[in-house]
This record gives sequence, C-alpha cells and structure tokens, in this order.
Amino acid sequence: MNAPLRLTNLCKQYGGTLVVDGLDLELEAGRCHGLLGPNGAGKTTTLRLALGLIGADAGTVELLGHPMPADAALARRKVGVVPQVDSLDPDFTVRENLHTYGRYFGMKGAEIEARIPDLLDFSGLNGKADAPILTLSGGMKRRLTLARALVNDPDLVFLDEPTTGLDPQARHLIWQGLRRLIARGKTLLLTTHFMDEAERLCDVISVIDHGRVIVRGSPRELIASNIEPHVVEIYGDGLAEWKACASDFCRRCEQAGETLFCYTEAPERVVAELATRPGLRYLHRPANLEDVFLKLTGRDLRD
Repeated sequence: MNAPLRLTNLCKQYGGTLVVDGLDLELEAGRCHGLLGPNGAGKTTTLRLALGLIGADAGTVELLGHPMPADAALARRKVGVVPQVDSLDPDFTVRENLHTYGRYFGMKGAEIEARIPDLLDFSGLNGKADAPILTLSGGMKRRLTLARALVNDPDLVFLDEPTTGLDPQARHLIWQGLRRLIARGKTLLLTTHFMDEAERLCDVISVIDHGRVIVRGSPRELIASNIEPHVVEIYGDGLAEWKACASDFCRRCEQAGETLFCYTEAPERVVAELATRPGLRYLHRPANLEDVFLKLTGRDLRD
C-alpha cells in the first residue's frame, strides 16, 4: 500500500536561507505521526510543501499517491486540514460554515447535512448547529475548525497545533475524537508545541530542526534512547552550592533560571542527598518527551 504522504530529499529556500534541507518523511497509513520542532525549524514550510501550496526547489512530494503540486487539487479532495489560525466565516452559522466548506469538495447539501450531527458530536458542539459564529467562544471556534476539516471524510488529516487555546476539558474531548479517527483507519499528521499531547497521541514522532529530521521513533523509543530515565528538578536556597557537587549524583545537569534539572539512572541517591539539605526543594519524575525535545533542540528561545 502506498504511503499517504512521502517526502523525499525535499529542499526549499527563501532569500538564500535553506528552510527545508534534504528532508525525508514517510507516513504509515492508519497511524498518528507527530512532526515536532522549535519555531523556525521548517515545520510550516514542510506542511505547505506537502499540501502543494508551494513548490519545492528540489526533491519530491507524493500525497495520497499523487505528485505534488501538479495534482494538488485532486489529492486534497481526501485531505483535511486544521490550520493554526481559525478561518471561519463570521457571517454564517455553524451549520452554514460546514455546508460552505463541504461545497469546496463537491459534496451535495444532503450529504453534508447527514454528516453534521457526527461532526458536532465530535467537537462537543451539540445544539450549536444554528448558532452564529460571533456567539461562539474562542474554544468553540477552534473545535468547529477541527470538525470542519472532517466534513469530506478525509483519509489524511493535517493538524497544525489543533488544541491551541482549548481548556483541559476540550483538549481531552478532542484527543478522544482523534483516537477514534485513528481506530477508523485515518492517518493523522500532527504538529504541536504540547509535548504531552504528542506523547499521548502519536505512534511515531519525527523531530526536525534546521530543516532536517534529526530523530524518528515512537515516544517511548525516543525517551529510552535519548534521555536518562529519571529527572529531579531542584530549586531553592543553596542551589549553587549543591550544583558544585551534583556530578557526584547525576549523570547530567542543566540549569534553566532558578531550577537545576538533574538527569539520572539512580534517583534514590539524589533524593537521599537532597534530604540532608532542608533549604532545597525538589520534584522527582520520570523523563518525558519534553526532556528529549529540549536536549535535542536546546533551551534557547527561537524567533
């Protein structure tokens, strides 16, 4: 079976700067794939290339078996897209927004209407079909944008930071819906800055930086192969003094602001030592995907 999306040796530059640099990416059908990276890593350009919105300087893009951007209009008939910024029509109701979007795919009114109950249920907007867009909260608009991306029953869904601006209850609702899509055999490509979201949803994650994939694997594989299994976060009075001897107890330490992150395979030694220093406070936890991300891409802010 053909991969829903295949990017091969993809390159794109702007103003002499190579934004995508020989990137290779292949999605497996029926799975959630994460595309993670700091700001400026090339994620947005990669998505635009994949959708045929721009052309590559080198390399090839194949979307649902179609070469891009030559067959973009045909390929996108079975693709759903959740953009970073909502683009709902403020003059329409919820129902009218779904009907208008469905028309772009050549769907008939009755066909769209039949899908509306499931879409509203998916997004937690039951009873809002005839509500004007201007009466919806920001979270409701975000959830409607996600529902709208599914109106054409796509095989592949691009999710560009889909839960930005949602409260915890709405995020969990959307996560449940996305898991149902995967169970139905849909393929998802997710970009997010919420590492817990990627760890919960993604079967496979590709971390990109400077336009290249630097690691790829399942969340568990990335954590096991790139980071120590335990983290002790330490802060409080006497931190500088303790940091001087931290190498006796930790394999690796990083300081960010007033917190020292101690990465170790033997957290009991660290905790026992900290118990003798009442001025210090600490949090002991298992390593997670965010630790991996920061190790690979750094803690410095990107503009």
